[in-house]
Amino acid sequence: MGYLLDTNIVSAILKENPKANNQLKMLNRQKEEVFISAMTYYEIERGLLAVKAVKQLSNFENWVKKYQVLLLDDMAIFKKASEIYADLKQRGLPIQDADIFIAAIIHNLTLVSHDSDLSRITELKLENWL
Repeated sequence: MGYLLDTNIVSAILKENPKANNQLKMLNRQKEEVFISAMTYYEIERGLLAVKAVKQLSNFENWVKKYQVLLLDDMAIFKKASEIYADLKQRGLPIQDADIFIAAIIHNLTLVSHDSDLSRITELKLENWL
């Protein structure tokens, strides 16, 4: 089993949230695979650049070197994202595109997020470390 960290969890880890950091340390000790998505990378980096948070940006760049970034480089991801979007729209439960792409990139991973909107997506294994 592996874990995909959502943007809000990565942000909490970077802000040294004890609960999130303890969970991540436990997974690292257990040699579990931990990933972030390219979408999460983008969301974190754009936010830090926008406020010119040079030190935090450097910390993020160092932190992200420890974890594989899953890219949106497979048409199957876009197909899955389209299916998720259509399902949510038909049920009247839309969510942000970034969250849809993060959910679509799952490869039998548990998504770790503090975003309750993601619970609207069926067949998604979710954990909340916060």
